[in-house]
Amino acid sequence: MVDSLFCNNCGHRNPAGSNFCSACGAPLLRHDDDAATITFQVDDPTTEAADDDISFDLEEMPPDGGLLVVVRGPIAGARLALAKDLTTAGRHPKSDLFLDDVTVSRRHAEFVRTADGFAVRDVGSLNGTYLNGERVDEASLSTGDEIQIGRYKLAFYAG
Repeated sequence: MVDSLFCNNCGHRNPAGSNFCSACGAPLLRHDDDAATITFQVDDPTTEAADDDISFDLEEMPPDGGLLVVVRGPIAGARLALAKDLTTAGRHPKSDLFLDDVTVSRRHAEFVRTADGFAVRDVGSLNGTYLNGERVDEASLSTGDEIQIGRYKLAFYAG
């Protein structure tokens, strides 16, 4: 029986049974003798969509609107329209985007409407906010950008 797992991303030692690294949030590789309860596979967006895939039409969004799609995390597939000038994301239940996980701060990030579209802003979170793999305090968003908040990965689409 394995008493600890090491993260292949950062090398941090994690307790046995952990699914994600407590230091960097990366998924931990399991040994073949570990029984996986469920497996997810993220398909390449350039391939043809299956019948049960989540789909949406960007042309139906208002030209000044935005959309966030959760691509990884317990609520994968959830969508949130960015219709307000300020949309909050965090572990606080009153957040516009409620991300219930200890890797997410109560007040983690904000999505702000700007003159050029939308931007993401970290609001002093402990684990940081990442845009396309880079930690950011504030950054403009473009269609297809990937935002990571704790263990959650979100895709941004502009109207």
